Amino acid sequence: MKQTQRISFLCLCSLLLTLLPVNLVQAQTAVQECANSVIVQPGDTLSTIAGEYLDNQIAYARIVAATNAKAGTDATYASIDNPNVLEVGWRLCIPAANETVATSSSATSSSATSASALSSNSAAATSAATSSIAAAAAAITTTASFTPTATPEPLVQLAPGELHPLTIARMRQESYPGSDIVIEQVLEPGVNYERYIASYLSEGNKIYAMLTVPNGERPATGWPVVVFNHGYIPPEVYRTTERYVAYVDAFARNGYIVFRSDYRGHGFSEGDASGGYGTPAYTVDVLNAVSSIKRYAAADPNRIGMWGHSMGGQVTLRAMVVTQDIKAGVIWAGVVASYPDLLAHWRRRNNSTPPDTTTTNRARRWREELTEQFGAPEENPQFWASISPNTYVADLSGPIQLHHGTQDESVPLELSQFLRDEIQAVGGVVEYYEYPGDNHNISANFNTAAARSVAFFDRYVKGE
Repeated sequence: MKQTQRISFLCLCSLLLTLLPVNLVQAQTAVQECANSVIVQPGDTLSTIAGEYLDNQIAYARIVAATNAKAGTDATYASIDNPNVLEVGWRLCIPAANETVATSSSATSSSATSASALSSNSAAATSAATSSIAAAAAAITTTASFTPTATPEPLVQLAPGELHPLTIARMRQESYPGSDIVIEQVLEPGVNYERYIASYLSEGNKIYAMLTVPNGERPATGWPVVVFNHGYIPPEVYRTTERYVAYVDAFARNGYIVFRSDYRGHGFSEGDASGGYGTPAYTVDVLNAVSSIKRYAAADPNRIGMWGHSMGGQVTLRAMVVTQDIKAGVIWAGVVASYPDLLAHWRRRNNSTPPDTTTTNRARRWREELTEQFGAPEENPQFWASISPNTYVADLSGPIQLHHGTQDESVPLELSQFLRDEIQAVGGVVEYYEYPGDNHNISANFNTAAARSVAFFDRYVKGE
């Protein structure tokens, strides 16, 4: 009789186990085994390892999460606190390409926060994922805590629990620790400021940048900063010391540190030049630049503005809805409309310089690739809203000033008009200037536009 009862009990337990929710069982068993174990070699970065093993350099955070989780049970694996720092000889856990990494609070670092597991057929799981996103948005390392307004937070699934890297919700989950700034080369000084080629780290890539520092007595809190985002220049011909010289000078000679990132894959910077629209890569580089300049001894970490031209305008707008560190933004001839409006109203002219046949060509195919994967905006409006910073303009970190020439043949004037109207609609602060007959670089009215830009930063960044 007892033997019969024991067998019945075991059968009942087995039946109950088969009825457990699949995602609960997976959560308990995730990251028990690594698909691969990798020993860090000289020159390795997390992004290059992610590209090799996961076919996606941006998926480096999954390696961090898996390795830290594994380190909780196996001391031979590394514990990664800063994804920009790897040591030769560290053992890393590479999850399966389609595996959702589940981590506990004791095993996960803040720099590797991953998306919450999301079951496509479970309302409870959706609610939990939404709560997790809201909590993660308040923990970005580049900004003080803030509560986003009730702009839509569309959730888009690629795999269970994974948001597309371009979504603002996903970008708010990630961390952008930057690094100490290294002076690589001293250049000829400006009229009243020093000029350097500097470098910093972004997702393990060494990124070069132009750095200018004013002469004279440093303010008690440090010099105010303009993080400067350049427009599209073919990555293979880009050089740190060329282009935008007069633009940088306009701010540098007026008492600002200027920090102009090259972006990955440009000039001598490491990484792939994967584009400013189909991936968040350049914005990630800029957010890491913000964190890096905040560490710089001569800079005031609480007085940072951002300037962007053309593609750099898109980078500026995206950065200003991800972090609250940027006190004001100025955008010239920016590619700043929502993604549906970009598809409908803008296509870059062919550049006279033949594009690279691999990375650069793919960077220019973001429209086709996103549409093929997610459908057209009218078919999947939720996705296209989720990747558009315009959806979140109520969360802008500060006022914005817009400049655009009416004869711009590269970026249509209406893109700036769209953004102006969107900011005004939510009660935000925006200044808007049109320059009749002027071009993409606002060449004929450069001095006027530059003076307005400096005055805007003086008001909202310097606090004058």
